[in-house]
This record gives sequence, structure tokens and C-alpha cells, in this order.
Amino acid sequence: MPDQPTAPTDVEVSEQRRVRQDKRARLLDEGRQAYPVSVPRTHALREVRSRWASLASGEETQDVVSVAGRVVFLRNTGKLCFATLQEGLSTADTGTRLQVMLSLAEVGEESLARWKADVDLGDFVSVTGRVVSSRRGELSVMGSTWELASKALRPLPNLYTELSEETRVRQRYADLTVREEARQMVLDRARVTRSIRNTLHRHDFVEVETPVLQLVHGGAHARPFPTHLNAFDIDMTLRIALELFLKRAVVGGVDRVYEMGRIFRNEGVDSTHSPEFTMLEFYQAWGDQRTVAELTREIVLDVADVLGSRQVETPAGTIDLDGEWRWLGVYPGLSAVLGEEVTPSTPVEALRAIATARDVALDPAWGAEKVVLELFAELVEPTLLQPTFVCDYPPTAQPLARPHRSDPALIEAWDLFIGGVERGTGFSELIDPVIQRERLTAQSLEAAAGDPEAMQLDDDFLEALELGAPPMGGVGLGLDRLIMLFTGVGIRETILFPLLRPGS
Repeated sequence: MPDQPTAPTDVEVSEQRRVRQDKRARLLDEGRQAYPVSVPRTHALREVRSRWASLASGEETQDVVSVAGRVVFLRNTGKLCFATLQEGLSTADTGTRLQVMLSLAEVGEESLARWKADVDLGDFVSVTGRVVSSRRGELSVMGSTWELASKALRPLPNLYTELSEETRVRQRYADLTVREEARQMVLDRARVTRSIRNTLHRHDFVEVETPVLQLVHGGAHARPFPTHLNAFDIDMTLRIALELFLKRAVVGGVDRVYEMGRIFRNEGVDSTHSPEFTMLEFYQAWGDQRTVAELTREIVLDVADVLGSRQVETPAGTIDLDGEWRWLGVYPGLSAVLGEEVTPSTPVEALRAIATARDVALDPAWGAEKVVLELFAELVEPTLLQPTFVCDYPPTAQPLARPHRSDPALIEAWDLFIGGVERGTGFSELIDPVIQRERLTAQSLEAAAGDPEAMQLDDDFLEALELGAPPMGGVGLGLDRLIMLFTGVGIRETILFPLLRPGS
């Protein structure tokens, strides 16, 4: 293969676009199609590779096939032209490539000249001919006829240089055409979602869909995206969680229910946060935080098996998913790191002194519980490399969790940390409508006081709880963060088309 040319200037790119547009215009003037409705295609490239894989070097067959794909390599010589076609990914692979050859003897002078004049890198073409193996042992189609399927007006980006990370996420369509890792991410994500569904279906869970547009935002501490429904002339928000409608379903008798849905939170953007992301939430009647934790572990291990290994290599060390998934209380965990005991009754002044000594920034308005959570987040969470269910939170952490069965100063909720990053959260769900109303009322007062992340009072949800809900456990698991665990990339790489700041 010849050396790749250096990166073109903007003028050179514009010139290449002009040349390709001129070719398109010429084709149309000659009465030929630059974008036909269909072209001959009897076999996928992967089918050819599978069926004729055993051909020896130089062996030829009389089997005629029609194949089609994008031209990703092109070499035109005097009497023989070579091209590599690439097809799109499937559930089985990331996009097979196959060589095609066009010779003067097979296609004739006029057809070969048209190929040289019309076809550029990035074009889609169809080639019909015999399946052969080249003298170098490359499985190929020796073309007898060919057709242009689609004319690319921009050159493929890999002709010049590797795409930058910013370009990869801004122009994912280009990234997918040239980089196998990008196509592999799409395939891996599909495998993960399929694995999760298989695991939950094995446990008799029912998949449902709940509203994206909501009158009241709730189910999490998060700033929503406001919008307006013209038909009813009412303000609405995009959902920040799946929880409240899934719980309504449990009230209605759907004892094991789940949804994998898009969530929208109008918050910061960094390597682990995106304004829109995918969340798995599931709720199990007659379960609690321990039973749903076991199911969460099963889900993660099944995903690990699908992607290849239960040992995940990271810069901080090897994560052993097959090892112990320990439970760590917030107060004991913080006390162990500090070397002094911290309890729910520790005065806020003492906690602030600890934060000052450890250079942990605090908001002056925070109470003791919030200070404890901030200290834990800064000092303990980054150290949790191995799978850890952080549990026994103060009530401030999760207003929708039930009080702890043995300690009223705590709640029955956990966050799952793997690799120092929170991957999901689980609860013994609060089903007492009186306590739930009290907590949501307190949240609504915080919202009225200016807290944009506080939940609102959802009367319809409370009315549902008043009908009676069975004891239940629930889990929210970030799909993107789960994929990040196994791939080691940031959240923008796991989302096919992430939301980005406008710009070039």
C-alpha cells in the first residue's frame, strides 16, 4: 500500500470536494446515476469470506457473485485495478472487508476507463464477478461488471491523519467509516443491552416504556430541562429519572418491571457526565436492597462474560469482578480513612474542622449529613477500586429510600462503586405514603427556596402509593458508566452521538 499523504489544507479539501462534485455533475449529464435506487448484490462480504475461505493462493472458481460496499482502498494501474470494499457492521462483526479486482481483459476498455475516472475513496460500488484468490492469497472478486452505488463528495478522513478525539465525537459518522474501535463500541453497546435484557427476562422481569415528557420532575436530585407543550399550553420537563412511573407500575401489579431509557439532566459535562444518558432501572416487589444487589451483581457479571473477561485492567490496578463484592457503611468507611470515629451524631462543627484539615471545600449552608457525604465523596470514593456496595447513608442522600430497619438515623440504600466510580444505586424502597409525602414536601420547599435540583411534590405519584404498594427493592444502573468500566474510555466515546458544544 502506498504511503498515506500528508494532511491537506482547507484549500485542498475544498478542491477535492469540487472535483467530486464535478464528477457527479458529469455522470448526470451523461445520463448515468450517481445515486441509483438499487444495485446488484447477491452476497454480503462476510458471506463471501465465510463460504470461500478455503481457496488456495491463485485458485479460481466459476462462482459468480455480486458484492457491494464502501471503497476504503483504491489502486489503479494500467490494466488491473484493485479496491478494498468495506460493509457495515452486523451483530457478528465490525464490518468485513473484501478485495475486488477489475482487469482490462474482464471488463473491457470502456468500463475500466469509467472506473478510473468515476470512482474515488469513500464511494459505494457494486461489483459482479467470479470469486478467486489472488496470487498473494487474497480472497477477491474478479469483476466482470460494476456499478456506482453512491458518490461520496468528501474524501475519507483516514487518507490524511488519525482523527482527533474531538473530531471523532463531532463527526461520528466519519469515525465509524475509518476506525474499527468506533464500530466495536457500537457492537459492544448492543451486546451489553442484549445481555441485560436476557438477565432480567431470566428473572421474569417485564420491560416497559414510561413518559419522557413529565409535568413534575422527580426520582433524583438533578436539574431538569424545561420545555413547553403547545397543545395543552403547559410547561413540562424532560425526565431526570425513570423511577416514579416504574413504581406506579408496581402499584398496579407489575411485580418485576424494568426500563432502559434515555435520561436528561441539565448539569455539568465531563468524562463521566453527559446531559443525556441511558439508565437501567428495575423494581422488584417483595425484594429489598440486598436482593436487588445480588441481581445487580449478576447483571454486571453477565455483561463481563459477554465482553470477554471478569478481570478488568485499569491504570490503578486489576478489578476482579469474580472476587468479593463487599458492603461498606458510609460512617465506618469515612472513619477508617480519617483515623477517627465519625457517627450520625458527630457535630457539624467537628465535621467542618475535618474538612478544613483535609482541604475539602464545603458550602457554608450544608448541614452535617451533607458534609459527611462530601467528605466521603472526596476521601473514600476514589479509593474503591474493587466492587463495593457503599451503604447505610444518612437520609439526606436519598429521599425516596426507606428508613433503615435497625437504625432510624440511616436509610436502606447503596451505591455501587467499581474502579472508583459510582456505577449504580439501589434501595429498599419507601412505600409509606405518609413519610413519602413528608419527604417530597420538604424537597418541594427546597425547590421553592431556589434549589434547582430538589424534587417537586408529585401528587399523582403519592395517590398511587396510597392505593398500596408491596415491599420492593429498586436499582438504577448507568448503562454508559457500565460500558466505560469495560472499555476504559470516557462517556463521550460510549454514546454514539453525544451532545457537544456547538463549534467546529
